[in-house]
Amino acid sequence: MSSHPTVLTLQQAAVRLPGQRCFGPYTRSVRAGETLALLGPSGAGKSTLLKLMAGELPAREGQVLLEGKPLHAWPLATLAQRRAVLPQQHGVAFGMPVELVVALGRIARGADAQQATITAAALQRAEAAHLLGRRFDTLSGGEQARVMLARVFAQLWDSPPGWLLVDEPLAALDPGLQLALTEALLGYCHERGHALVAVLHDINLALAAFQRLWLVRAGEIVADLPSNAAAVPALEQLYGVGLHTVQDDDGRPAVLLRRRPAVAAAGVSLA
Repeated sequence: MSSHPTVLTLQQAAVRLPGQRCFGPYTRSVRAGETLALLGPSGAGKSTLLKLMAGELPAREGQVLLEGKPLHAWPLATLAQRRAVLPQQHGVAFGMPVELVVALGRIARGADAQQATITAAALQRAEAAHLLGRRFDTLSGGEQARVMLARVFAQLWDSPPGWLLVDEPLAALDPGLQLALTEALLGYCHERGHALVAVLHDINLALAAFQRLWLVRAGEIVADLPSNAAAVPALEQLYGVGLHTVQDDDGRPAVLLRRRPAVAAAGVSLA
């Protein structure tokens, strides 16, 4: 059993979106320093689960606890210093300077004598220091991703161990940038003891970089597994595909998608 304290607890927590099915109930916990990937087919409820964990969606049943205390009982400013969220969409106003975008991560602190220093340090950590002085709307997609990563770094820079929630943070980025940002996230959370929870579609990234997998289907967590080769059969069942397992140079598992039989070549229509 890990000696790290529990940061986040889901106690029979469930959420229902207007006109949609119920998601949950979920009963799970996340410890400080853990890295957890949420995997599942499109529409499975991964982003909804992440929003429930972040407190963006209230629990209709049960509760979500931060260090044993319900999320809704925490002052918003204090909660913002313990959990940071990196969403799929940035929603940043056009023309905003890069340093102001990053400094928004510190807004819950009010008067903040360290804001400029921490903003610069967070940009450096996200390998985006060269973007200081630029306007956010003039940046490429990859540059914007680095700036938004620096924003959540700044938000939790000097906080006690909390958790960082990211929703498909690497979507549409090139492989080199995906690797760089993943390493930056993992290194940052490891140094500060923050838990990292990420919605992912890349199975190999989850197996290579994360310790634990929650497999989500139809609004339920159908498996909670260590991230190793033993998880591959469950991943095959989750996605309804065949996977071939190999090992990388560090001994971590990686998977290759098995090709379906070439039925078209036998004169069978795929339409």
